[in-house]
Amino acid sequence: MKIVDAHSHLWLKQNTTWNGLPIKSKRNGRSIFLGEEVQMIPPFMIDGKNTAEVFLSNMDYAQVSAAVVVQELIDGNQNHYLQQVSEKYPDRFVTCGMVNFFQPNLPLQAQVLIDSGFKGLAIPGHRLLTDELQIRLNDPEMMRMFHMMENHDIFLSITLADGKQQTEELREVIKECPGLRIAIGHLGMANPPQVPIWENSDWKQQMMLANYDNVYIESGGITWLYNSEFYPFPSAVRAIREAASLVGMEKLMWGSDYPRTITAITYRMSYDFILKSTELSDHEKELFLGENARRFYRLQDLIELPYIKNMSE
Repeated sequence: MKIVDAHSHLWLKQNTTWNGLPIKSKRNGRSIFLGEEVQMIPPFMIDGKNTAEVFLSNMDYAQVSAAVVVQELIDGNQNHYLQQVSEKYPDRFVTCGMVNFFQPNLPLQAQVLIDSGFKGLAIPGHRLLTDELQIRLNDPEMMRMFHMMENHDIFLSITLADGKQQTEELREVIKECPGLRIAIGHLGMANPPQVPIWENSDWKQQMMLANYDNVYIESGGITWLYNSEFYPFPSAVRAIREAASLVGMEKLMWGSDYPRTITAITYRMSYDFILKSTELSDHEKELFLGENARRFYRLQDLIELPYIKNMSE
């Protein structure tokens, strides 16, 4: 089995603001995040840099063949660094560019990113709804950008806000741009669920967007979403099964949300709870952990990595 991570992050430095509050890297993996100091990344990342080389070391040990690197407004724009990463490691990383949503002429910004080699663009949709401004996914300028992406066969990686609003906006985008490949992130949960997610009708509607041909769901951060339950995350497995019952396992992809999730667990643990689960068949595990992502992102010649025994074995 060749494993593909459909949702990860890289950055050299966090130094930005969102909703009027700062996010800034400190020492020992900590950051100032929206007014408080948090352990943003593992403490061994002492300089605050979340580099491709450290991630590759984790990927190699965990036998993850390739990873999709998305972007988040809370990390600041990483276009320049991610372009370098994709050029240096084209067989291991697929990187997403990100426009400045708060500046004009999104289609022109997108064209520059496409011309520079990005195969996908990321939209952290839940971050577009701030106290001062709400950017709608179906506004005319966004629609022009989506049409451009469709025409250039550039995929969209997007996380939607909880609730109905952005689900319905994205539904309009899907109908307007049926050829646009879309990966919806975080298994449809921007925040940890307060009630069993399978009882949430808004979540079901978001999941069922993947019944459209070119729409898939990736589970980036699912171990964070169920961190209060912790390993082996039985409710996370159930959420995956519930999503599969709505759209089919062939539309679901595993994502880690590296590196934030490995402040609590190891990188391998972010997927091996799936391997060890008795609730999924071997074929379902193969689809979820790699085959669906290989097909959606059009990955070829994935590397096969050997198992390396650790010192506790």
